[in-house]
Amino acid sequence: MTLQITTNRPDPALLDLPWSLPLEEWPEHHLAALPRGISRHVVRFVRLSGGVIAVKEIKTDLARREYEMLRNLRRLDQPSVEPFGVVSGRVDADGNELDGCLLTRHLKFSLPYRALFSQGLRPGTETRLIDALAVLLVRLHLSGFWWGDVSLSNTLFRRDAGSFAAHLVDAETGELFPALSDGQRAHDLDIARVNIAGELMDLQAGELLDEDIDPVEISNRIVTRYEELWLELHETEEFDTGERWRVEERIRRLNSVGFDVDELAITTDVGGTRITIQPKVVDAGHHSRRLLRLTGLDVGEGQARRLLNDLDSYRAAADRQNDDEEFVAHDWLTRVYEPITRRVPRELSGKLEPAELFHEVLEHRWYMAEREQQDVPIERAIEDYVASILPTKPDEKAVVGVDTVEMPVIAG
Repeated sequence: MTLQITTNRPDPALLDLPWSLPLEEWPEHHLAALPRGISRHVVRFVRLSGGVIAVKEIKTDLARREYEMLRNLRRLDQPSVEPFGVVSGRVDADGNELDGCLLTRHLKFSLPYRALFSQGLRPGTETRLIDALAVLLVRLHLSGFWWGDVSLSNTLFRRDAGSFAAHLVDAETGELFPALSDGQRAHDLDIARVNIAGELMDLQAGELLDEDIDPVEISNRIVTRYEELWLELHETEEFDTGERWRVEERIRRLNSVGFDVDELAITTDVGGTRITIQPKVVDAGHHSRRLLRLTGLDVGEGQARRLLNDLDSYRAAADRQNDDEEFVAHDWLTRVYEPITRRVPRELSGKLEPAELFHEVLEHRWYMAEREQQDVPIERAIEDYVASILPTKPDEKAVVGVDTVEMPVIAG
């Protein structure tokens, strides 16, 4: 057999990797010790040309299928890992065939759920992860994607302004349809509920989750949150013509849960006395798209909302409400955001991504102002934050982390 490497971005360094060895036998000098979740397949993080890729050993036909599925999800602008390539035609030194490999880019600053809990996060983290997964599942279902194996294990989480944003990491069982039926959506929810309950029970057995927490009750939250979001996106609302402000209110509610409204269907009754409104086309990322347009910063939705709030405060404090928004945004970026994020010493730069760091500095400034009962300049807040808070944070970008595969797992 002949080794074949299919990739959308050819990199000669791929040829230097030991494809003739089973993945679990690869030498340590090729590997990056990033936190790994639990997988039914062998997965390793590999250094490549200054970056990191995830390599999953899997049957070649399944690797090709998942590669194409991930490419389709990226085209649909869904939160998922970026596919990098497929390796096939692998044989060992004796000529025996080896499984193929799926290559994906490592999602920086993301962590599997077990690594998050190993850091001793504050109470309620489990519900925030479920909420993030519910938003992800709604987005995927709106695009016509049936996951088939919804779980915390098949998801990566990135901090997003104190909350979390979820990204699909395993599309092996997924399928794309023009639209999903209610039965398909319900099936995915049932799978999610069962898988999440089992994962939380494993955490509890490993003493990573408070024993007072009911895993079944928490897992049921995925259904509740999903249905709340789905209803908000699809519910038809009626009101009198004198209550037109409720159109804007509906849009604001959708924005608050991370969705934007591209089009509304608005109809009136025969007498013109009542209006019916229903979102027709919805998409996520209202705040992140606005921030990207104004500043070029590509960040999470919660982070974008927080940064835009600070931008609006800067605009008001400078009495520039009548100035062009793009000009004010440029000044805020160069005079506030960039100087603050650059104050982080090089040795601490892997702790948090810049947007999350800026959010935490804003939070820290608020606590300092509350304690001192006076306004605190952001320059003093970043100085205190770097000195007292940031060094205690786990390094979420660096290639040193806890291997969650080695944590105790209780068979279900």
